[in-house]
Amino acid sequence: MIKLSKMHKRLLALSAVMPLAAIAQEAQPEAGKLEVVTVTAQRRAENIREVPVSVSMIKDEKLDILLSGGQDIRVLAGKTPSLNIESSTGRVFPRFYIRGYGNADFSVFASQPVSLIYDDIVQENPILKGFPMFDLAGVEVLRGPQGTLFGRNTPAGVVKFESAKPSLKGIEGYYNLSYGTHGTANIDGAANIPLSKEWAMRVSTLRGHRDDYVSNTFTGEKDALEGYNEHAERVQFLYQPNGQFNALFNVHQRTTTGNSRLFRANIIKKGTNDFVDGYDDEKIAINGQEGQRLQTRGANVRLSWDLGQHKLYSITGYETISKYDSRGDIDGGNPTNAPAVPFQVETASFVPDLKQYSQEFRVESKYVGPLNWQAGLYYFDEDGTAGQDNYNVAGTRTSRVQSQQKNKAWAAFGSVNYAVNDAFTVRGGLRYTNDKKEFNTLEATNIVLVGPRGVEESKHKLNWDLSGTYKLNSDVSVYARVATGFRAPSIAAASTSVPITVADAETITSYEAGVKADLWNRRARASLSVYDYDVKNQQLTVVGGNSNVTRLINAAKTKGRGVEGEIEGFVTNDFKVSASASYNFTELRDPALSVNKCPTCTVLDPINAAGRVVIDGNSLPQAPKWILNATARYNYPLADGNLFVLTDWSWRSKVNFFLYEAAEFTGKPLTEGGVRVGYNWQGGKYEVAVFGRNITDQQRITGAIDFNNLTGFTNEPRQWGVQFKGSF
Repeated sequence: MIKLSKMHKRLLALSAVMPLAAIAQEAQPEAGKLEVVTVTAQRRAENIREVPVSVSMIKDEKLDILLSGGQDIRVLAGKTPSLNIESSTGRVFPRFYIRGYGNADFSVFASQPVSLIYDDIVQENPILKGFPMFDLAGVEVLRGPQGTLFGRNTPAGVVKFESAKPSLKGIEGYYNLSYGTHGTANIDGAANIPLSKEWAMRVSTLRGHRDDYVSNTFTGEKDALEGYNEHAERVQFLYQPNGQFNALFNVHQRTTTGNSRLFRANIIKKGTNDFVDGYDDEKIAINGQEGQRLQTRGANVRLSWDLGQHKLYSITGYETISKYDSRGDIDGGNPTNAPAVPFQVETASFVPDLKQYSQEFRVESKYVGPLNWQAGLYYFDEDGTAGQDNYNVAGTRTSRVQSQQKNKAWAAFGSVNYAVNDAFTVRGGLRYTNDKKEFNTLEATNIVLVGPRGVEESKHKLNWDLSGTYKLNSDVSVYARVATGFRAPSIAAASTSVPITVADAETITSYEAGVKADLWNRRARASLSVYDYDVKNQQLTVVGGNSNVTRLINAAKTKGRGVEGEIEGFVTNDFKVSASASYNFTELRDPALSVNKCPTCTVLDPINAAGRVVIDGNSLPQAPKWILNATARYNYPLADGNLFVLTDWSWRSKVNFFLYEAAEFTGKPLTEGGVRVGYNWQGGKYEVAVFGRNITDQQRITGAIDFNNLTGFTNEPRQWGVQFKGSF
């Protein structure tokens, strides 16, 4: 059980020194007008309206309300068009989907078609993608293939995080404390400190805690599960001796302890996707052990030289998983469950060591004329060891498989922009990638190995994109884009009687067009995009079915198409609203593709002569057709400050949990709402607020285990809390 006393001490100590950890308040835009949004979707700072890519930005107060209760990265799901995020491992292993295109694989070496980039460094391993969000300048979501300019494995898109940076302008900072339901305590802050005329330092920190609140009725332990402790730190140094050279150094770490995702046996009513009668989210009956520990560390160096007509960049990154253990009772029950658990499953994934190194050199032009370009070289090197243990009812380890993966890749890329005239600009890019993986089984204790102990895969690919942007006037632009993408082969570890499986490289061709506009003298902003894509040889993960194994397969073709729209603006100077929507259609097209079926669920797809489920024509897993989002903020000025009310709502339509369709494994539509009511004073320097997340307390099954019984896991419960923020 997690103890709160230590956390109380930490909060008291940190609150005493937190004025040393803060960020400056940004200059406020003119009343009733939206600020100009600058993004780096093309590796240059540009007005979001002029970028020929479907892109969204989440920053400032919109981001703050989402993180008010200590939520992890999954809270971004549904907050922009076409973005879904879920996990079967809790806070540490998120899985991303853009336009319905993602990967439900839960193995440690899983690759994803959505790339996560933190401070210009690709976070390739899924565990690295869960780094906490704090002291951020913003989050960009880039939809569609981004392989020409961004790192690796980006056929679906990119989620890009940028930390707030050190500044030479003066001492400044913020501190943020909140406390809520289930003893959820969160504290974060940052301090910017100039050290000289050339050096500045920024220190950022996060502390998070939640009490255990789920009781285990099998063991009789009250409030035994679902708590966590987490802390993360980031220290940055800026060296800026003149206007030509800039060096930014970044070191960071994360430590998380708590539970893995709680799997709950027999919570789905047979033949439906409803909870069974009497379901209680604060009770569980498991006989296995639960526990999770994670520690990651990293550092990066970003150098730039301004040479007048050209600018040079060097970006060096190093990330490591130094400790990861995640043990869970996967069957979610015990031998006395009614209905009974067919067989006990308790596993633990572990990573004793994983290291990732990346290096990019890039040069961009700064010509005054119509032509500009950028080009670069990229290198990636990952070496990791990971495995899985299996346990019996007594908690004794019965088997172990441990593997090593080495992945090396390099790429050369370039992009050209040409302004045909003041209104029309064309852009084109190329990227050549060479990717090699070596995968070996290091240990197989009580595992019946089938096939070779190791495999090697090597692929190379040339990707390209071409786009055009046309300014109808100073406020409205239209664009069109065609782009290709590539994901290198993936490899899954062997298990009993299942060999190492390999999914061949997948490719995508995407077509997109859209319009972006500032409206009513920038009182509002709107965008609309339509897209169509084809994926060849899509890598798919077959999870479970009739046993606790993971296999990789390729589908001949996947079709996707959809529409995305966003609008935000001021109704009055004190009333601001926003709304977004997306429609995402996905379909597997491979008549020969079939998978094992679950033993206890109600399958809705055809069954072939071999007793397997035919999945041709199905949508992709975790791919809702509809995602809607809306926010509203009303400000009531007072003599000494401002009262405000802010609310945000997201809704997604139903999803399939697996490649096949089953009545029990179709997730119902999910609605989540948040509210924040507060008062700020002294020009926004201080703020106190009460907040709520999932305020309707809607409970939904968001994922499942299909190989054993009707086991599922659920969304986060309702949370109420109070928050205080200060800045200087």
